[in-house]
Amino acid sequence: MSEIKVNKISPRTACGTTTLGDSGDTFTIPAGVTITNSGTAAGFGATGAASWDTTVKTATFTAVSGVGYFVNTTSGAITVTLPASPSAGDVVAVSDYAGTANTNNITLGRNSSNIEGNAADFVINQLGISITLVYVDATKGWITTDTGNSSNAFVNTYVEATGGTITCSGDYRIHTFTGPGTFCVTSAGTPAGSTLVDYLVVAGGGGGRGTYGAGGGAGGFRESPGTASGSYSVSPLGAAPAVSLPVSIQGYPIVVGGGGGAPAISNSRGTPGSNSTFSTIISTGGGGSGAGDIPSPISDGPGQPGGSGGGGGGFGPGIKTGGTGNTPPVSPPQGSTGGSSTAPGGGYGSGGGGGATAVGSSITYPGSGGSAGGPGGAGATTSISTSPTAYAGGGGGGGWSAGGGTGGAGGGANGLPNGTPGTSNGTVNTGGGGGGGGISSNIGTGGSGIVIIRYKFQ
Repeated sequence: MSEIKVNKISPRTACGTTTLGDSGDTFTIPAGVTITNSGTAAGFGATGAASWDTTVKTATFTAVSGVGYFVNTTSGAITVTLPASPSAGDVVAVSDYAGTANTNNITLGRNSSNIEGNAADFVINQLGISITLVYVDATKGWITTDTGNSSNAFVNTYVEATGGTITCSGDYRIHTFTGPGTFCVTSAGTPAGSTLVDYLVVAGGGGGRGTYGAGGGAGGFRESPGTASGSYSVSPLGAAPAVSLPVSIQGYPIVVGGGGGAPAISNSRGTPGSNSTFSTIISTGGGGSGAGDIPSPISDGPGQPGGSGGGGGGFGPGIKTGGTGNTPPVSPPQGSTGGSSTAPGGGYGSGGGGGATAVGSSITYPGSGGSAGGPGGAGATTSISTSPTAYAGGGGGGGWSAGGGTGGAGGGANGLPNGTPGTSNGTVNTGGGGGGGGISSNIGTGGSGIVIIRYKFQ
């Protein structure tokens, strides 16, 4: 024998059928008798269980408590309206029949009741999801049980990612890469939350070089305007706006460029810095410095192109031009041109390396003799990592007795006066250019670059 207790079923009488008693009555079921649920009324299961209706739903409908439904959204999105005026213990279940809820969503219409404590419809937007909801009370309303919680049936509306050093500022998350790594996106978000990221990509600064050598150019500086992750102050880089980037669920390799140096040959030109990259954004390494002419050939005097250009080398007659910045060209420009050295009578000073927002200073000597090297161009200041920080300053040019040029704000190294031993290197992870001048064996290395990514995560 088996027993069944009637719950929430009003007494009814039908010709040729047994009359059910009042709620709470117990009936004895003879051995061999099977009770079948038609699937159109509340099931006999315990609270939290549902009897599944195997007639697949292909259009919007209103659910009945105690029933589970297979919902096919192949032809379009479907709304399942939850029961009106539910009682504690009511249960509804839904399953994505065709595995198409990720493209054609299943919406659970709340029908005036809360879902998970929120006065909003619940959208199922992952394929293959089954979900069971039990009505608890007016505060929380329908709550997910049995087949998982809401995270099993709901894509995070915000971008989520791993990689680098992670910090937060209010509703925004910041990933900082000071070396190679991977920005791994685990949720691409939705327009209701966030789908874009902002970025700062700074390349390695160019190298400066020995006696009368010029300052190295700063690494390319490229940044989006902050529209995807809250406004933050950025030095003006041009009229054309950069754009925030959409992301998808994948790993984005991060390349952080190293600073340039110089070959072992005395008085040779500085070498360029290396590129930094994130997604489609490539910042070009800073241009290497031009060389002094003793004993270099005059062809080594001009600075080299790059994100910002290297300065023109000192000594010797004629014009030693600075290297061209923003090479290859992007908008807004990623850097500036290096300063030149003009000495008709054979002066010694050299030009400063270009910076992100200003050209390197040029030096002109009307006669022979020496003077100071040209200062490096100023970099750009940004608060993408919350604290205002300058990057991509040009290296100062090497000088004669009056001294070397100062490095540009943003990690640019100072130039050295002739005969001064040692090195003057761009600051690490700023993309600053190396300093020029000193003695023939000096190599002023450029500062390495940096990549910073910022997005709204809550």
